[in-house]
Amino acid sequence: MLSIGSVVLGVSDVPRAAAFWTQALGYVPREEMEDDWVVLVPAEGTGVQVSLGLSETPVQEHPRVHLDLYAGDAADQAAEVERLVSLGARRVDWDDYPDDADFVVLADPEGNRFCVIDTGRH
Repeated sequence: MLSIGSVVLGVSDVPRAAAFWTQALGYVPREEMEDDWVVLVPAEGTGVQVSLGLSETPVQEHPRVHLDLYAGDAADQAAEVERLVSLGARRVDWDDYPDDADFVVLADPEGNRFCVIDTGRH
């Protein structure tokens, strides 16, 4: 049986991306960071690894794959969005929000899109 070992994001600046994602998720490098690659793991316990690899591919405006980060409720979601923006994320003017969206679309400093989800609604 297969399992997901790591989610990989292409980035143009590995140290910059690692600085953002370690602060955003509370992760640490699994081993010494290379100029073109790093695997980030949860500082406490187990969880999904996030790997950052050097890429020259342009960021997709509407990516087919992205990260969903879960917040506990609407207040937690709002606080996390503000925290992530203070770390260098930016709000994305998303043209496909439904009227009752439970998600906020952000981009990391590299432009990779991700969502912060209010899980308290379901």
